[in-house]
Parts: sequence; structure tokens; C-alpha cells
Amino acid sequence: MPDAEDVRRIALSLPDTTEKTAWNMPTFRVAGKMFATLPEDETSIAVRCPKEERDELVLAEPEKFWIAGHEAQFAWVRARLEALDGEDELRDVLADSWRQAAPTRLLDAHPRLGLPAGG
Repeated sequence: MPDAEDVRRIALSLPDTTEKTAWNMPTFRVAGKMFATLPEDETSIAVRCPKEERDELVLAEPEKFWIAGHEAQFAWVRARLEALDGEDELRDVLADSWRQAAPTRLLDAHPRLGLPAGG
């Protein structure tokens, strides 16, 4: 089961990522733009996710993903760390969120980062 230290290690391994405390919790930013947070006593993560995909994730796997009430109008989803299928899924979730926040120069420099294998 991934934990907060796994989130931190994986997030900080992504290009141009920094950690900054905001709202009394760790947040992770690419080129200054937030792509992940560690809320709920660091037992879950909040990541960027297009609303259509987010709604599908929550319906398909409600034990794993949910939408926090104060984030409902934004393109963010929460994931319970204990419900993720190990570090590979955590890495995929974080890298996908990183892609949504990363500037074009980083996306161009890392074209496969965060994309599904074989996609």
C-alpha cells in the first residue's frame, strides 16, 4: 500500500517538481502550478483530473476515488492511498496529474511521461 512518503518520492521525481506547504498540507507543483496535495492526514491524495474522467472514476471505483465537496466545481479528484493498486498506480495517477499542470516546454521535453503504456 502506498503511503505519504511514496507520494512525496514519486511526485518529486517528476521534472521541475517542488513541494510547498499550503493550507497546512503538503502540495506538489510543476513549474509553480499545483498538481497534487496530501490532505486528510496524508491518507489520500488530491490530483488534477478532467471532470468527465473524474466522474467516471468515482462511479467505477467509489472505494478508491471520490470528489471532495469544496473541490466539486474544480477538475480535481481524491484517491485513498490504501485503495490504490501499489506504487505503479500511484505513479500513473501522479504523472497524469503532472501532465495536466506542466507547461508545454516540459511536455515537449517529456512526451511519454504520464501517458498510458502503448498509448
